[in-house]
Amino acid sequence: MKIVTDKTPKVDVASILTEAEIHDIHEFMHHYPQSRAASLDALKIVQRRNGWVDDAQVNAIANILKIPVTDVEGVATFYNRIYRSPVGRHVILVCDSIGCYLVGAENLGQAFERTLGISFGQTTPDNRFTLLPICCLGNCDKGPAVLIDEDTYGPVQIEEIAELLEQYA
Repeated sequence: MKIVTDKTPKVDVASILTEAEIHDIHEFMHHYPQSRAASLDALKIVQRRNGWVDDAQVNAIANILKIPVTDVEGVATFYNRIYRSPVGRHVILVCDSIGCYLVGAENLGQAFERTLGISFGQTTPDNRFTLLPICCLGNCDKGPAVLIDEDTYGPVQIEEIAELLEQYA
């Protein structure tokens, strides 16, 4: 029987991440008994720069944390707010949980699609907005709820969409 090990390829971390990112990741590592626990924090740190995390950055994070790259990739793909492909300057998350669905999330999502001229999972041609569904925003008492970047809105009415989007010019 052959045992497969996950060897993280060594990379020049300094050529992939900024000095500030490397420093901040090391700072978070000290908060945990195992460096692996800093994976999510490291991904968030790196994502702040360009809005998403590419394969080279995942590999660099794994090198800093001294853990297998598959472990970092597992965290990156588990959390739906870590983006593994380019997104627009502003990410719009429309809650499609049962609570929001019952009070009009489906119609609200369709209205966002019409207003932006894109479908869920797409980015506007000007790279301004990416539209994504999310299973729950934890804002059930104010549904239908929407999260734009870090701002939560709800209940959102269809006629409020244009005004809401203008705030993110």
